[in-house]
Amino acid sequence: MPSAASILGLDDVRFIEPFFSSLTDDYFTSVLLDLPGDQGRLLVDEESDPIALALHSDGQWFAGSFHLRSPTATLIERFEETAGDIYQEGRAVWAAAVRDYYSRDVMATITPAMDDLNPDRIPLVASLLDEVWGFRKGITCLDCCCGSGIGSLVLRSRGISPLSYDIDEGLLARGLQTGRLLPEETMCIDAACAESYVGHAPLGLGLMFGEINAFNQDLWGEITFALLDLTDDVLITVGKKDEAGLIGSWVSETDKQFRSFENERDPIYDRWVCVITG
Repeated sequence: MPSAASILGLDDVRFIEPFFSSLTDDYFTSVLLDLPGDQGRLLVDEESDPIALALHSDGQWFAGSFHLRSPTATLIERFEETAGDIYQEGRAVWAAAVRDYYSRDVMATITPAMDDLNPDRIPLVASLLDEVWGFRKGITCLDCCCGSGIGSLVLRSRGISPLSYDIDEGLLARGLQTGRLLPEETMCIDAACAESYVGHAPLGLGLMFGEINAFNQDLWGEITFALLDLTDDVLITVGKKDEAGLIGSWVSETDKQFRSFENERDPIYDRWVCVITG
């Protein structure tokens, strides 16, 4: 997979947005435009829409990405002032390169959480996914609140392409370090705001949501609704029957179908399974 720098024809580039979650913030457009720059490179997608601008300033290349926010006319004018070069790449390829850039920054700067994965759980999750979804090879699944990546690992083994996200940098760092999460597939974002960062996907997965209680159920409701809005078919696991009931009550507010069952594969994890279909 090409890096963001190589797509721009550069050896190295630094993004002006400090975190992946910052990519939707228009503030960083003005930060980029305020940079003095003697060279520029504009990246456009397959439809010739601008998706990134890089400026050479004080001996370094700085870039801003616009695949998650709209470029401005002033941005194009700034590029034209540099009389720079235009590059072209598919939007999906650029998006993966940007995820890779920020995931590698997490790997380099964040202390990984302790490894929380019992290897014996992997075949149990694989068996559960096979039972519920059967053969779904070649499609994309949103791995919501992915943690250290067991769901993404199993999805990949089934020929399903995960897009993984969680707000816990330590767990992401652990998953990236072990290879359960891949940099180009992974995002550090608030799952309740996922619609700002990812598009529609056929499948959604949420392994071990919770613990869901009176103090945090509003947040878990937001996360669940966001996942339902972005996907067709969803599989969520929780530890307790009443948590499954809460998820069922949220699904009842949509036009999707819900069923739940007790999963006896593992005495600790994924005990109650919520299956939602579109």
